[in-house]
Amino acid sequence: MTTQRVAIITGGSSGIGRATTVALAKEGVKVAVAARRAKEGEETVQLVKKAGSDGIFVKTDVANEDDVRLLVEKTIKKYGRLDYAFNNAAIGERMTPLVEQTSDVFDQIMNVNVKGVWLCMKYEIPQMLRNSGGGAIVNMSSGAGVVGFPQMPIYIASKHAVLGLTKSAALEYAKSGIRINAVAPGGVETDMLKETIGDNHQFLETFKSMHLIGRIGDPEEIANAVAWLLSDKASFVLGHTLLVDGGIISR
Repeated sequence: MTTQRVAIITGGSSGIGRATTVALAKEGVKVAVAARRAKEGEETVQLVKKAGSDGIFVKTDVANEDDVRLLVEKTIKKYGRLDYAFNNAAIGERMTPLVEQTSDVFDQIMNVNVKGVWLCMKYEIPQMLRNSGGGAIVNMSSGAGVVGFPQMPIYIASKHAVLGLTKSAALEYAKSGIRINAVAPGGVETDMLKETIGDNHQFLETFKSMHLIGRIGDPEEIANAVAWLLSDKASFVLGHTLLVDGGIISR
């Protein structure tokens, strides 16, 4: 990676998104941080600058097409190009039996987790096509995107869908020099995990034990994998789902 490279990271206000933003900034990448929470997003930008690079925050709801279009436009206006994207923004699902879920919950999860990834690629790819060297995109799926899991059917379905989008887009734009891959983490110490599990400490301990490595992951461990997939070191990796899951036994 060089100092001329520019990235967009959605869901960059915390967790894996923030950790990836900092990891790229340390490599000299300029970053447009997109998120719904302005205060936390601006804090991420300050971490980018502390790491020696430059960044901007753009308040973005990835389920809103106008927001996504403006995110890309503001990135291009500021930096003149787009080389990398980590389409990371997502929401979770509280563990609830399928028959007790609502249409509103279904629509919200699918709009953010699936439509949001599609919209981001829709506006990112045309900018990458302008580059002589193409670009690279990583979409956030989950270990949940390759297995089933009880009482989280909508979230699980959304993460399976991200893999379908990723594989199809990867094939469509491979010859244009744009590499598109997905990352699929296991359990990671994030706000989303806390919201999903709630105060069910017994389940948390059980969930940890499902990872053969004996623990859940740190955001920085996923960020390192994303940074590699975006980099030229992964130049022959295309349409791949990289499991970074501590050997979770449900696979």
